[in-house]
Formats: sequence, C-alpha cells, structure tokens
Amino acid sequence: MKGTYLGEFEEVVLLAVAILAGDAYGASITNEIEQQMGRSVNLGAVHAALHRMEEKGLLSSRLGGATAERGGRSKRFFTVTMAGTKALDNIREIRNRMWSAIPKPA
Repeated sequence: MKGTYLGEFEEVVLLAVAILAGDAYGASITNEIEQQMGRSVNLGAVHAALHRMEEKGLLSSRLGGATAERGGRSKRFFTVTMAGTKALDNIREIRNRMWSAIPKPA
C-alpha cells in the first residue's frame, strides 16, 4: 500500500466505518468514535476525513432515502472498499511489528 498514507484520525474514521458495517454515516461514525475512544469528535472533521478517503478510493458511498427528521435530506452511507481493507490490514501489520520490536524489560 505504498503511497496511501493515513493519519491517525483517518485511521480511526476508517475503523469506525468498518465497525458500523453498512450503517456508517456522519453522525453514527462520530458517535462510534466517541464511544470507542472516550473523546469528543467534530462532525465536520469526520466529514472532511470521509471525503479525503473516498477520493483515495478507501471508501465508497451511497445516498440513503430522504427522512422527515432530516428535513427531507438523505444520509450518505459509507462502506470500506477493498483498498480500504488492505490499508487497514497494512496499518495493523506495521503497528504489530513495531510493538513486537520494543525490547522487553530485564
């Protein structure tokens, strides 16, 4: 996956989309991150990360049906693409290798 750099926040957003498996839209992703990490997340930052990752081919999206609670607007649902899955696998492999390289205390 050379050339596909993910920052920490993008990685967390991508993981949240994977966890939500088909029900990932801006607010649900924000809630998942807040629940998993115990920290506040800006919805605008989540949307910006989603857009960047969709441009990179790591995510795909589709529009859901319009709802009255959203003033007739549709939700945009995101799913992880094959490239996104490979990026997550690569990140996990690198992190595991680095964690394993830490010398054990004597």
